[in-house]
Amino acid sequence: MKVNSFEELVIWQKAIEIGVEIYHLSDQVPLKNDYKSRDQLIGSVVSISNNIAEGFEYNNRIQFVKFLGYAKGSAGELRSQLALLVKVNRVSEKKYLILREELIGLSRQIKALVTYLKTKKE
Repeated sequence: MKVNSFEELVIWQKAIEIGVEIYHLSDQVPLKNDYKSRDQLIGSVVSISNNIAEGFEYNNRIQFVKFLGYAKGSAGELRSQLALLVKVNRVSEKKYLILREELIGLSRQIKALVTYLKTKKE
């Protein structure tokens, strides 16, 4: 099945869903008043979906793979930030574990797409 736009990609849709969760989390106390952490979280989560979109729009498999790598890296960065925020009591353990699993799943999906794109014949 041919994908005609990045909005059709399940990984982009999942990245947007996680982004919405992070925005909601960031709007709650104590993160609401922790501007540095809030900005870091939002920056990381927005980077995931934006890199997927940007890479797709190049219409070049090599570029798309490169930007998928950036997206996967941003997912890892976000997981790391959330892990630290749990330790300093800015994010609940429960919320962290849910987001961690979602991000690990997304990273696996991105990796699977990269593997597919690297082995796909023109």
